Formats: sequence, C-alpha cells, structure tokens
Amino acid sequence: MLLSAAQSGLLIIDVQEKLAPVMSDPRRVLRNCGLLLRAAGRLAVPSLVSEQYPRGIGPTVVDLRQWIGAEAVAEKIHFSCADEPALLERLRSWNRPQLVLAGIEAHICVLQTALGLAGQGFQVFVAADACASRLPANEALAMDRLRQAGVTVVGTEMVLFEWLNRAGTPEFKELSPLIR
Repeated sequence: MLLSAAQSGLLIIDVQEKLAPVMSDPRRVLRNCGLLLRAAGRLAVPSLVSEQYPRGIGPTVVDLRQWIGAEAVAEKIHFSCADEPALLERLRSWNRPQLVLAGIEAHICVLQTALGLAGQGFQVFVAADACASRLPANEALAMDRLRQAGVTVVGTEMVLFEWLNRAGTPEFKELSPLIR
C-alpha cells in the first residue's frame, strides 16, 4: 500500500517550544517535520498541527511555523488527536483516507493518536524518523506497538518519494535537493 499525495493528509503532533528541546534527538524531528510540511505544501497535501495545552507547553517551535498557517494549528487537551472532536472533524473534512503522522512524544500523543485514527478507519502512516520521545527506549516501544497494531511505520523519505510518485516533475526538482 503506497501513499498518494492526492489521498493523504499530514498531522504534526505537539512539536512545541518547551517539549521539543528535551527529546532524544530534537534536530532530527525538526528537520523531518519541516521536510514533510514543505512537501505537503508543495504537493497540495492538507496539513494540521496540534498543540497540547500551548499556554503551558508553548506554541509550535519557530523552526516549523514558517511552513504552517495559523488556520492549520489546532489546540488540544487530550493526548490523542482522535479524541478531540473539532480536530477529528477537520481531518475527516479532507476526505482523504491516508494520514501521515509525525511529532512528539512518540509513546504518548503520537501513539494514542495513531491508534485512535486507525480505529476511526483511517490508513495511518507514522514517519518514525520525524518522531521522538525523551527516552529512545520509549520511542522504540511505540514503533513496535504501532507495527503490532497494524499501523504502517515509514520514514520521511519514503513519504516524500511516494507523494512525488515520479522524477522529472517541477515538484521533484524542487523537493529532491532538500533530502540530499
């Protein structure tokens, strides 16, 4: 089952100012979430960014804000985005069966969101290299659990090249240098 830009949506989960710096590899997460957001923007893949209690944890990190509009940010209090009615409604309104997820923490909000959205009938793909937890062991446990539950675990480059589908296009020429 390949990803298709025309069938996909992107959800970046809780990559926030007070949370991101304490992750096991924050630079990897910021780089890959940025790549996903740039590709989504170029390929007309709708994107949504969640923020867990931003008054306490802060807004989405500044590194990613250049790739998202204010209308693409959704505040939440549940750990799972699937448990936030307004957020779930927005995802459904896209009428796209595939959702690519990335963010932090892998073993809490990303895991619960992925399982919840899969339970809602979405085909969920988690970009493992665009996710992190404070402890690498928790991140590994999350990816194992997601695989066991039938969620597809992918890498950022897999997502980009499946969305692109072919070489030689203007989109390919613009996006492919970003991953070299």
